[in-house]
Formats: sequence, C-alpha cells, structure tokens
Amino acid sequence: MVHLTGSNIELRRASTEDVEARLSLGNPPEILEMFGISRQDVKPLTREDAERWVQHHMDNPNAWIIAFQNRMIGTIRLDRLNATDRRASMAIGIYDPQLLGKGLGSEAIRLFLHYAFGELQLHRIGIRVLAHNSRAIRAYQKCGFVIEGRERETAFIDGVWHDDVMMGLLETEFSGWEGAG
Repeated sequence: MVHLTGSNIELRRASTEDVEARLSLGNPPEILEMFGISRQDVKPLTREDAERWVQHHMDNPNAWIIAFQNRMIGTIRLDRLNATDRRASMAIGIYDPQLLGKGLGSEAIRLFLHYAFGELQLHRIGIRVLAHNSRAIRAYQKCGFVIEGRERETAFIDGVWHDDVMMGLLETEFSGWEGAG
C-alpha cells in the first residue's frame, strides 16, 4: 500500500479508524453545496453514514484519505479509470471549511498527480467542477489543469441551475509544468 507524504499533508488509504474523524467533520452545507448538493438536502451525518463512507473509501483502490497534522480532512480519488486509454477522472474534497484556501488541496492534488502519472502511468486526468466554485478552479489551474469546456446548466442547486466546467491535464503537460515551479 502506497503512502504519499508532502510538506504539510499525507495521502493514505482509509481505515476503520477514520470513522470518528469523518463523523467529527460532519456535513458542512457550504462544502456539500460545492459538491452539487442543495442546502435543504444536507442531513446531519450519522455514525452509520460515516461507517458507510469509510467502507466505501476502503473498498476503492483509487481513493485516498487526505490527512493534515495526523487528522483526516478529506479525500482524493480517481474515478472511471480506463487502463486502455490510460485516463481517469479525479475528485477531491476537503471537509473542514476552516482549512480551505490554505493550499492543502493543491498539495494533495500535486502528490496525487505524481502517483497517477508516474506509478499508474496515466496519460490524461479530467475533472468536472461547478463553474461558481472559483476556489477549486484556481487550485486546479495552479496544479496545471486547463479549462477544456463548459456544460451548461448541469446541476440544480438551491433552486438555481449551475454550469459545470470541464478541466484536464495530460502527462506531458504535468511533466513540463512540475519542473517549472
């Protein structure tokens, strides 16, 4: 099992010990709204929900816990991995609103990209993000992702339609970009 360590965060596999941490993070409406969930649909996180959430991440070989100061703060994962085309989509979530905007998500993405392009030998990673989530878009761009397009009115959140922005990063762009910083 690969464990990735950066200067401030680490990426590791989920374990049953993460249930309490996930439970303590709860379901902050301002975070879940950026995932496309309307505030009126946000429910308090139960122990059973946290246990299911952790088990889901334990069962996914491409899901990692983001830990900061030895505390679970979020996840990053690959979805729709296509080994033939060497591509996947990426999803990331930081569940502690107090830790947003501190560069921790960007650090997690960079660590994860090194693994995905290096160890997994992927060629392309795509990501979808709500167009109004400017903080996430900036973080993805900071890591080398390029805006490739927009899908109009794909998410109905809090009674309003929102667009999705599609972003992508190729292994050749990452290889060139990572050495430029």
